[in-house]
Amino acid sequence: MRNKLAKYGVPLILPLLIVMAWYTATTLEVVPTLILPKLGTIGAEMQHQLIGGTIIEDLRISLLRIAKGYALATSIGVLLGVLMGMSPKVYRVFSLTFTAIRQIPMIAWVPLLVMWFGIGEESKVAVIFMASYFPVLVNTMSGIGRTDKKLLEVGQMYQLSKWQLFTKIYLPSALPSIFVGLKLGLGISWMAVVGAEMIAASSGIGFRLNDARALMQFPIVFCGMIAIAVVGLVLDAILDIIGKKLTPWENLVNH
Repeated sequence: MRNKLAKYGVPLILPLLIVMAWYTATTLEVVPTLILPKLGTIGAEMQHQLIGGTIIEDLRISLLRIAKGYALATSIGVLLGVLMGMSPKVYRVFSLTFTAIRQIPMIAWVPLLVMWFGIGEESKVAVIFMASYFPVLVNTMSGIGRTDKKLLEVGQMYQLSKWQLFTKIYLPSALPSIFVGLKLGLGISWMAVVGAEMIAASSGIGFRLNDARALMQFPIVFCGMIAIAVVGLVLDAILDIIGKKLTPWENLVNH
């Protein structure tokens, strides 16, 4: 019972303190409600948005964009990360270029991608791809590179093929690191799509935030931010569950 309280109760302490401080500040009018709306106002607006389906539709559009860009980024990122991790020749070919590109902030790519692809779906997918690709690539390559050399020597002693070395030694060793990259990439892609939609879009949760800000509808802005945070937590939790299912040996080590 005490362990469960520590596991589920402690993480809620800070959010509850923030909510209490928020409630106190708005009730006592320490902060103008125009800047920080009351919790009741935000709750009523969230209910209105949910009943009307507005926020659900905005999130659906943004998540669909993420699904396209993130799927492409993870596929290419994991594949190339494995090749670069296993082959020094492939690493030498791509490492300098990728390292240079990785230094460019994501926000700097947005105007260029919009110029290339317009303000349609392609530019949002491209932004998500650029945002999530490098965390997946780097962590995959790092996981492959940290594979125990003694295990590889054993595999070579048994004359395992490169595919067998990958599936039986490299992949199990690299999976925890790959999932770290997948989680980082997903989190960054979620932030990237919101940012891209705020700059150049006519739909999505980022567009809704920017539109509400322009009209000074701050309860809608807060509703959108809360929805973004909740969806981000859910996506992270889903990947965490999948990662634990696919790497049960990590749970044993951690315990």
